[in-house]
Amino acid sequence: MTAIITCDLYQTLAIIWASIGIIIFFILLFIPAPYGRHTSKNWGPLIDNRLGWFIMEFLALIVLYGWLMLINFQLSTLSWIMIGLFTFHYLNRTFIFPLRLRTIGKKMPLLISLMGLIFNLANGTLIGMHFAWFADYPENWVYDYRFIIGIVLFVIGVAVNWYSDTRLIHLRKPGETGYVIPQGWLFKYISCPNLFGEVIEWLGYAILTWSLAGTVFFIWTFANLVPRAISHHRWYHEHFEDYPKNRKAIFPFIW
Repeated sequence: MTAIITCDLYQTLAIIWASIGIIIFFILLFIPAPYGRHTSKNWGPLIDNRLGWFIMEFLALIVLYGWLMLINFQLSTLSWIMIGLFTFHYLNRTFIFPLRLRTIGKKMPLLISLMGLIFNLANGTLIGMHFAWFADYPENWVYDYRFIIGIVLFVIGVAVNWYSDTRLIHLRKPGETGYVIPQGWLFKYISCPNLFGEVIEWLGYAILTWSLAGTVFFIWTFANLVPRAISHHRWYHEHFEDYPKNRKAIFPFIW
């Protein structure tokens, strides 16, 4: 099926969206996104944080597969592998991760959920358009060093993210909402290995797809998560006098 959007227009939209992400990065360095430990009533009505996560995340898959339906899902096996990795991440974020949270009663601003929805609408659209019309990988791409490096980073990132989330979730007993200092494993070196893992995951995805869409997604991931890790790191130091001084925020020994 002929593309309903030209390659030049697609590239322009992607560059504009990436530029917005870079601007958001600098804003978030000074204004922490008000959810989780940074939740604030000053940002409007609050909703259950599990519902908030669902609202933020579910649209990515709907948008992605909506674009794919325009070409009747006639894609190469390699493209489906890449789409499968994206789907795997968002099935976890939409359904599994919220149910794992031990934060019954905690709230987040509805505005944050809606902003997350816009984030996933834009990124899901770019990813969907890429695979619907612009993805053109040779059959031997699975042997290309970019695919191999990317898939390794993606798997490592997912593993680090999931295991770190598990350790953080089990710091609380069911029903508890307070915070304690996480210890051990990568927490010896950084405050937010869960966010570090997700950054690595999407860096891997950008490399293995070798695409503008994947690169823009990584830029937005970096722009959202690095400032959030810095905010968490600062929060820990403000609330715990004995917080380890040698830990970095998100990148071991660096930042």
